Amino acid sequence: MSTDISNINLKIRKAKIIDIEKIMEIISLCTNHMISNNIFQWDENYPSKQTFIEDIKMDYLLVLLLRNNIIGCVSVYNVMDDFYKKIKWKIKSNNSLYVHRLAINPSFQGKGFAKFIMNYIEEIGIKTKAKSIRLDTFSLNKKNNKLYSNLGYLKLGQIYFRNQSDMPFNCYEKVLK
Repeated sequence: MSTDISNINLKIRKAKIIDIEKIMEIISLCTNHMISNNIFQWDENYPSKQTFIEDIKMDYLLVLLLRNNIIGCVSVYNVMDDFYKKIKWKIKSNNSLYVHRLAINPSFQGKGFAKFIMNYIEEIGIKTKAKSIRLDTFSLNKKNNKLYSNLGYLKLGQIYFRNQSDMPFNCYEKVLK
């Protein structure tokens, strides 16, 4: 059930190396939560601490703070990974934002924090004149698929990460105005 988070002290900022242990704690909680719900999207190998360190070094990683405590994170950048090249995107553009590794501490899930982050990313996209937001999520993660559909993202195809799962990942795009 969603709560009104408009009056809560929320802030998004660039992640710092000093945040890495808290980020990895959230990733571990999210991974275990998903696995306990038969969602095999993440495991002990992905996402790795090194992946987040690289995201921080590249200024891609954002953290969500609730009353100055990190409760979530997301990577956002404007470079298309090779695995997305086979998707027929709505916009033929090299100017899109790509969202990866969105994680909210399970204790705070279902309260609108992921939507808050996605709205923030869309604002970044509009300010930077990006043409769209693109992302993927595990096909069996019903909550994520519903979230992105409810936010106006269109499912455009599927990709596979065989080292993670034999099941596909759904690719979504939202065209920005």
